[in-house]
Amino acid sequence: MTKANPVSFGTPPGVVEGQWFKGHAELHAAGVHRQLGQGISGTAREGVDSIVLSGGYIDDVDGDLEIIYTGEGGRDRDTGRLVADQTMDSPGNAGLLLNEALGHPVRVIRGLKISKGKRRRAMGGYEYRGLYRVADHWMTVGKEGFRVCQFKLVKLAPGEIAEPKPVSPDGASDTPLEEQVRRVVTSERLLRDSRVVREVKRLYNNTCQICGLRMVVSPGGEAYSEAAHIQALGKPHNGDDVVENVLCLCANCHVRFDRGALQLTDGFEVIDGLTQKAVGLLRKVKEHQVRLDCIRAHRARWADRGVLGEGTDA
Repeated sequence: MTKANPVSFGTPPGVVEGQWFKGHAELHAAGVHRQLGQGISGTAREGVDSIVLSGGYIDDVDGDLEIIYTGEGGRDRDTGRLVADQTMDSPGNAGLLLNEALGHPVRVIRGLKISKGKRRRAMGGYEYRGLYRVADHWMTVGKEGFRVCQFKLVKLAPGEIAEPKPVSPDGASDTPLEEQVRRVVTSERLLRDSRVVREVKRLYNNTCQICGLRMVVSPGGEAYSEAAHIQALGKPHNGDDVVENVLCLCANCHVRFDRGALQLTDGFEVIDGLTQKAVGLLRKVKEHQVRLDCIRAHRARWADRGVLGEGTDA
């Protein structure tokens, strides 16, 4: 078995941007990518020194100067489908957070002429694209309906050094780096205005706007409901935390709506996001002016989900 090379950041000696490699064995021998057959090379303690883009995640955006890279985890190795949520505490994802905090560059390798199968293969070999910095990160629900970890990678110019970036929620300068990363990994803080949540629930008396269920949970008649943002808050969707961007839903409809299995038309019809068939009409009181631009943004997230990716980033 071939051993992994030691972690090493930067471009290896003798390697130039645009250089072509036949396969993973050549990448490994040249020190470009240490982990044979894997898309992320790195650990949570040391960081990530290289990644391979092979079209395995449909939420990736592959540009020359900027890449939106989907992290590791949640994929069924046989079918190539996502079957579970990703988390930031997996070795590769946590390692990319460490890169962002410390300013470690990442070598990016692109697979050429990708073959779609149970495992995507770079039939045309691999191209070394140069060094990138981890500029940002977030979690979102991907097109396959599960939560994914995403990282914004920005190309470094020749000689440019990636600056360290605190990743703690409050940016405290006196917090040790390890604690900063741990706080990001263990807590996804998305602040929501409780006044907005309370108002939407009051308007509908905790009754689901989609299925009509009012889930009574106490002898006194108190009911439970959840506030669902139509255009998601936070990066990369940047929805507003306002009443016009929130629905009152039961827990079941909330999960389905957040993951695109339920969607809305401009006429407030409820459609099954998997079959595109109408299943009902959104209940709406006159005091609740739901924004059409938010509905369209939610719908646009799932517009091409029928074309799902297969395989792995390897």
